[in-house]
Amino acid sequence: MSNSDSGALARKPSFSDLFTPKLVTVLREGYGAEALKTDALAGMTVAIVALPLSMAIAIGAGAKPENGLFTAVVGGFLISALGGSRFQIGGPAGAFIVLMGMTIERFGLSGLFLATIMAGFLMLAAGYLRLGAYVKYIPHPVIVGFTAGIGVIIFAGEIKDLFGLTLNHEPGPIIPKLDALWHAAPTINLWATGLSALSLALIVGLKRWNANFPGLLAAVGASALLTYMFDLPVETIGSRFGGVPNSLPWPKWPDFPASDIPELIPSAVAIAVLGSIESLLSAVVADGMTGRRHRSNCELVAQGYANIATAFFGGLCATGTIARTATNVRAHSRGPVSGILHAIFLLAFMIVAAPVAAYIPLCALAAVLATVAWNMAERTQIAMILRHDRGEAAVLLATFLLTVFRDLTEGIAVGVTLGAILFMHRMAQLVEVTSHQQWIEEDVGDEVEPRPPYIPGEGDGEIQSYRITGPFFFGAASTVAGVLDEIGARPKAFVLDLAAVPLADGAGAQALIGFATKAQRAGAEVYIAAASSAVADTLAHCGLGADLVTYTASVAEARSLARTRIDAGAK
Repeated sequence: MSNSDSGALARKPSFSDLFTPKLVTVLREGYGAEALKTDALAGMTVAIVALPLSMAIAIGAGAKPENGLFTAVVGGFLISALGGSRFQIGGPAGAFIVLMGMTIERFGLSGLFLATIMAGFLMLAAGYLRLGAYVKYIPHPVIVGFTAGIGVIIFAGEIKDLFGLTLNHEPGPIIPKLDALWHAAPTINLWATGLSALSLALIVGLKRWNANFPGLLAAVGASALLTYMFDLPVETIGSRFGGVPNSLPWPKWPDFPASDIPELIPSAVAIAVLGSIESLLSAVVADGMTGRRHRSNCELVAQGYANIATAFFGGLCATGTIARTATNVRAHSRGPVSGILHAIFLLAFMIVAAPVAAYIPLCALAAVLATVAWNMAERTQIAMILRHDRGEAAVLLATFLLTVFRDLTEGIAVGVTLGAILFMHRMAQLVEVTSHQQWIEEDVGDEVEPRPPYIPGEGDGEIQSYRITGPFFFGAASTVAGVLDEIGARPKAFVLDLAAVPLADGAGAQALIGFATKAQRAGAEVYIAAASSAVADTLAHCGLGADLVTYTASVAEARSLARTRIDAGAK
């Protein structure tokens, strides 16, 4: 390979490389009538799925059905047009229901709109600062536990409409909510219960019959038809909300007191974090299904612009949605045009079919959300984690329980913290000396004989070599000094082989400084051998300088230099 070729391969991606939308990439590749036809069919398929979901999610969050449709139209259009994924479908997501509901309950719809705009700017900042890649460090058990917890909360929130219960006020926290629902049980509406059961049966049965059949829309449509034909005594979109508008509203700034804006910051941060996680996870799922590769930072930027614009049009939080994105892929989408067309088809449905939406029973939409809640619990993943890993099981359960019984942001924060501690513990376990003796071990019973305090390294009586293996960071540093202190006999030189240390931090450097200082007092020299330039720079910058140790390129060089110095001193 020539120098010019290697330089081209090593070239860092430019701003254009990172933030050019996939729509531009697809059009540059060549886009013809056949591709447009395929994308139109895919867009129609996704729109049919998104229509009932968008209304159901909005109602579940305490908003109006049109707020969900506005989100799917405006947010869905911009996410596909500006995003870094070929197949991402944007719109309202079930994972946001609890967060949006809490924000609406406290600040009203205007407060949610403004929090969404603030979250949009946070997503823009994260994207342009190229932080998208860091979302992948969210531990898997946290994501599984969080989504399962959200599923439980969503289902609990739909019990009222599933059974047509009458409640003057439905509490937000799950325990008071279940208590209120229990006391409202005598008000059950059998017609609503029957329509809920019919809707669930149609959704499940049609999916088993043909996974590509729009079972959600069929269930909602059948329930609406029965309600209209027989004038069933159930609550509908028309009776609660007065119907659905047949056009988009004019954009406007949310009417919210400026003095209260600081109180929206926690909600805005939560929306931004959750939206980033949800959208990038969806993009990863699409990559896995297609073999393509998304641009995470470009995707975050698109999410940011979409949320800002959506809120101006009266929409809710917009993000990439896994179920609709997967539907788009299975419908043989060629690229972002299908997502753009899905938004246009939804707008057409609003214009043409708005009067019909008034007859949709809320119990049917509750059945749709109950299905969403069931699918959010990744039962196979939960069982696997609980069976095979105690540490990850603890992270999953903590995240799940805190999300359900406390607060979703608290659940994520504690889950990520526990996951980080678990990761550090595992990394610390990788750190070994030449004897392959771990520096951090599992607890054992008192009856177990302790290990010998000193295991000699390789070498003669005057020069001893020890190999450190694994990341040398603060998770292991607390025990490093103790292990080194267990070395009994004091030779005239220590050679510490750091060739297998991929990283080090200040705490690790302090452990070596303490050891080198004690060795120096005992008249022994310490050599740091074969450390990478990054590790050596870290240790040196943290105080492990030439006054304490000698850095060499290899163990052989260190031993040769030590022998020369020892022999010279003996003369």
